[in-house]
Amino acid sequence: MGALNGRTIGFIGLGLMGRPMAENLLAAGANVVGHNRSQAVVEELSANGLTAAASPKGVAQVVDTLILMLPDTDTVEHILRGGNGVIEGLREGGLVIDMGTTAVMATREFAAAVQEAGCDYVDAPVSGGAVGAEGATLSIMAGGSEQAFSCARPIFEVLGQNINHVGDVGAGQVTKTVNQVIVGLTIGAVSEALVLAETAGVDPAKVREALMGGFATSRILELHGKRMIENNFEPGGRAKTQHKDMFEAIEFASALGIELPALNLNLELYDKLLERGWGELDHSALYKLIKDIQES
Repeated sequence: MGALNGRTIGFIGLGLMGRPMAENLLAAGANVVGHNRSQAVVEELSANGLTAAASPKGVAQVVDTLILMLPDTDTVEHILRGGNGVIEGLREGGLVIDMGTTAVMATREFAAAVQEAGCDYVDAPVSGGAVGAEGATLSIMAGGSEQAFSCARPIFEVLGQNINHVGDVGAGQVTKTVNQVIVGLTIGAVSEALVLAETAGVDPAKVREALMGGFATSRILELHGKRMIENNFEPGGRAKTQHKDMFEAIEFASALGIELPALNLNLELYDKLLERGWGELDHSALYKLIKDIQES
């Protein structure tokens, strides 16, 4: 028997990350009710057992637990509070889990609206990209009450491996914001370092291999360093999403009254990446920009 046999779970947002996550829930025995802006993916997953719903409200009306995996804060607000939105259809006593990366202050507002409708809310953004979503190895950082987290945990155990309850509502998004600061800056460091090695006439693949056993090793160097060397920027995490997350991190820092100078510089590089029309590439394409700057 699957870990989620008999459990009906709503899933809204079947994109790069959401689709494999929904597939893993289906494989674990859950009844999944899905909705997505693009209907093609809904039709494809329906062949594997997903039940399609015509609207976010339609999903909420038939499930007790509903997962959002959406690209940005504005989309989360529309799906929750727009016409035929989730909040219109919520069943009292249910649970909404936002697993996308959403602005912290907005998350607290969304949670309050859901709680007013008689349901629990957990913000549980993830790290690991499409690779982690497909392999069910995501890192999950959750904010919410102990009761809500306990209800969500069996789902998290199907979707990821490193699962942490980091505090009350909003704490998950704070943790993900910190994660994206580290990811963005580390991609920048690896990009510059490998361009430096190549320009100096040393094989960057051999440099990366040598560094993997030392103090500079990281998951970014392992995965994204390999992508950079191979010039393979098929998106696991899109550059435009990384840009959005870092912009929100700077806004959040400003609201707290602090400055993040290195992140501001890194965001300027992602600005240039998007200006070149490379926003749909993997965020490791920052390496492509650094090379382009040298050659221009």
